[in-house]
Amino acid sequence: MKNLIKNTIRNKASLFILLLLMISCSEEFINVESNQETEEALTADKAPELVNAVYNSFLQWGMSSFSWIGISSITTDDADKGGTPGDTGNDKHLLDALAFDASSLSFADVWSAHYAGIQRANQAINRLQAFDIDETLKNRLIGEAKFLRALMYFRLVQSFGGVQLITEAPDPNAADASDILKRASKEATYALIEKDLQEAIPVLLNKSQYEAVDLGRVTKGAAKALLAKVSMYQNKWPEVYSLTNEIIASGDYGLTPNYEDIWKEIGENNIESIFEIQARGETPAAGVDKYSVVQGATGAGGWGWGFNTPSQDLADSYEVGDTRKDATIIFRGETLFDGRLVPNTVSNPMYNQKAYSSALTNADQTGKNIRILRYAEVLLMNAEAALKQGGDAATPLNKVRNRAGLGNAPVVNQMAVWKERRLELAFEHDRYFDLVRQGRAGVVLRAHGKNFVDGKHELFPIPQAQIDLSKGLLTQNPGY
Repeated sequence: MKNLIKNTIRNKASLFILLLLMISCSEEFINVESNQETEEALTADKAPELVNAVYNSFLQWGMSSFSWIGISSITTDDADKGGTPGDTGNDKHLLDALAFDASSLSFADVWSAHYAGIQRANQAINRLQAFDIDETLKNRLIGEAKFLRALMYFRLVQSFGGVQLITEAPDPNAADASDILKRASKEATYALIEKDLQEAIPVLLNKSQYEAVDLGRVTKGAAKALLAKVSMYQNKWPEVYSLTNEIIASGDYGLTPNYEDIWKEIGENNIESIFEIQARGETPAAGVDKYSVVQGATGAGGWGWGFNTPSQDLADSYEVGDTRKDATIIFRGETLFDGRLVPNTVSNPMYNQKAYSSALTNADQTGKNIRILRYAEVLLMNAEAALKQGGDAATPLNKVRNRAGLGNAPVVNQMAVWKERRLELAFEHDRYFDLVRQGRAGVVLRAHGKNFVDGKHELFPIPQAQIDLSKGLLTQNPGY
């Protein structure tokens, strides 16, 4: 999909009013505002472009960059705010301490960006259904858009709980829009996510069936992996076990022999990749907005802003000989795989190597893909489900450990799987949500010095600006 993302789509929405008002979402989204349905612009020959616009939503600052990094990573025991003491990153110091509130900018950014992406998905799905094009292609494109919509709603329900469920292009002239202003339940939100994925799976292609030009498009395996993950967060272990076994049996995926190679440009879309944000086009380069520079080393001799730095607790959690430690953490004074020296003059002792790009075309654009779903996570979900279901948890767990240069797990139990999830998936935006899912977020994060309040911090606050715009129809989460 490197060729898919030649046109960077810039979201210019300055005020996102719950998708009820007309939103200017792009400069190049078929030259129309994203919820204007005009026969002249949205014609059948534009069908792939409609879906490409949904993919491109994941390149946006609010969707994948600083704010998402803040709420999904800086909040955890894996990471500290980083940067310099006087640079708060607007609210990243508050996220680090779990001292944020409903006015914190990061939540507003994430909320708005995800709903803008959902709007693009709705536009694509609804328009594609009316196009007179090849049915197989039509159904596949709709399946891709439904996967992407499901991924965005999954992030929202993980972050905020039940949210507004919008699946149609809203009518800005509607007399009563109160129904879509109201939050659905968490259960209803998950049901929509599951429905989208279940409808996508039959019409998507296997990874091996795509042509090279379509590398990076959503596959059947990606939809199954996301559905397994969604099921895991609802404790639907039979579904997790069945889906992950299907992915394992497909033969489409395997583990990258050298863990560090996953995070290099040469590791993009390799055998371990199930789904990635395709971060670089051809002309012009189209990267994930500032994803790498936000997390790059700062200070004399650095190249970035220095945020989201590995915690000492994370560094101390790796076993001796675990190759994931050096592949995950940049240490001050080391020479990186591409020959770049990290001088002792940089401000922080550690930085996130998974975000490091040796191919930045400029300081603002990340020159590498962001890995979203990997085969290693499928193995770990399979192991956790096997423990719940009764099955072979040792084999998938030890495959992950052995790849990291470690011997078989001395004990195969839930804590062993959870530990491997932390170390295998560090800085991949899962840790906070994992701790909440596991029911131990308070214990773990308070031990790390974070002010986690049980009954409150399992969810983040709904942005206050959105509640105000809804005139109170959108309700706040407990404790805020």
